[in-house]
Amino acid sequence: MIASRYAAALVEVAVEQKDAAQVKSDLAAFVETFDGAEDLRHFLDNPAAAREEKHAVIDAIAETMRMTKAVRNFILLIIDHERMEMLHEIHSAFREQLNEKLGIAEAEIISARPLTPGERGELTAALERRTGKKIEARFSEDASLVGGTVVRVGSTVYDGSVREQLTRVREQMEAE
Repeated sequence: MIASRYAAALVEVAVEQKDAAQVKSDLAAFVETFDGAEDLRHFLDNPAAAREEKHAVIDAIAETMRMTKAVRNFILLIIDHERMEMLHEIHSAFREQLNEKLGIAEAEIISARPLTPGERGELTAALERRTGKKIEARFSEDASLVGGTVVRVGSTVYDGSVREQLTRVREQMEAE
């Protein structure tokens, strides 16, 4: 898989330079900028646009965003090899490979109401104990849960919502 090879190269550079968190952040910020700027996407995807012009645009973006040299050079490499259409796939593979190398798991935590900073910390710490990995959590709310939380860590789902608890009680009553 081509995207995986590109991602592995950037992971190696990020870890070697001991700047993994900043590389991860800068690449995510560039992807977000790229997604939000239709003109930029068309320009970088345009085979008629000169390589030097594309480099100048990326240099300007890198300077404005205060991007690490590793990410700037990586984006230029992707452009030079005409792989911009794979940017999202490369970004996703990079996050997965870097997290695996650093022992990090991403968690999506959905709650019925906004959690306080203390609750977020407690929940994150509990997940770290349970998984044995450092947790990078994304929090969101879903009023349809009624109460409790649903947590996804990789392919594992921990459903502590009131809705799920009521479903289990109903199933137990029907079984009796």
